[in-house]
Parts: sequence; structure tokens; C-alpha cells
Amino acid sequence: MNKHGHNRRVSTNILAFFLFSVIVTYITILVKTKLCLYLDYFRNYAMPEHWNENLPIYRQIRDRVARLIMDGSFQEGEAIPSVRAVAAESQVNHLTVGKAYQELVDEGVLEMKRGLGMFVLEGARETLLKQEREVFTQSELPIFLTRVKGLGFSTNDLIKLIKTTHSLEGEL
Repeated sequence: MNKHGHNRRVSTNILAFFLFSVIVTYITILVKTKLCLYLDYFRNYAMPEHWNENLPIYRQIRDRVARLIMDGSFQEGEAIPSVRAVAAESQVNHLTVGKAYQELVDEGVLEMKRGLGMFVLEGARETLLKQEREVFTQSELPIFLTRVKGLGFSTNDLIKLIKTTHSLEGEL
């Protein structure tokens, strides 16, 4: 006890609690600000007004998150919007978004940090690029080449077309 009758330990505990509260509030504001920026990105650029009827909605959400990771909008080590936030924004069931996120977890792209949310894993961009290149070369390219052959394009015609289109649109 000091000369005023106060316990010094109680004052120290009150100060520590106050500082802890200030730090938690500051971190909460930072996290919410970052989350709002991500939700704005999702709202303005990522979610379609109409879903593709030929593909399950969870798969469309999964593909959108994958594209956002591949283009650098979601950086490795950063949090992505919560399941419930994306579900509310895109007007789908939270289980649908959860299924999309779980697929990315299973692919080694996202990880759940208990109490904090979903985060992009290190190497996620390269993992996704490798997967997408494999899908392209095994599924999409053969269909494209069959179509090109059916239209009577020669290899030189195709190369010229790619170069012309490429020069008009800039770098790939």
C-alpha cells in the first residue's frame, strides 16, 4: 500500500488491462479495415450478377478465389473474406462458400487459422498456376487444336493470328 491507501499492484493491473484493450481495439480496426477492402474487391469485381447454370456455385466461387490468388489480389499469407461475409455478399448459403473454401484447403492453397479465418498459404499461387496449366494442356488445348484443325488453319496461320491478336491486346 502506498501513502494514499492504494495498492500498487492493482494500479499496475489496471494499466496493463487498459493497454491490452487499446491494442486489441487497434488490431480489430486494422483487421476489419482489411476485410472491408477485400469485401469491396469481391463485391465490385469478383462475384457475378448471374451464376453459370452449367457449373455448381461452389465451384464458381472456388474458381474466383483461385483467380484472385493467381492475379495477386489475395497475397500469400493474407486473410481472405470470411465464409459468412462472402455468402451474404453473393447471396448464397454459407455451406456453399464453405465447400468452395474447403476444396482450396484440400488443394493446399488455403489454411484455416482457428479464431482468425482463412489464409492464403505460401506457394499457393504457384500451386494454382501448375494446376491450371495442367487442366489447360490436358483438357482445353486439345479441344482448341481440334477446332483449329477443323477450320483449316495451318500452323503458320495460327501463329500469325496469335501474334496479331497478341500485339493488339498487349502482353499476355
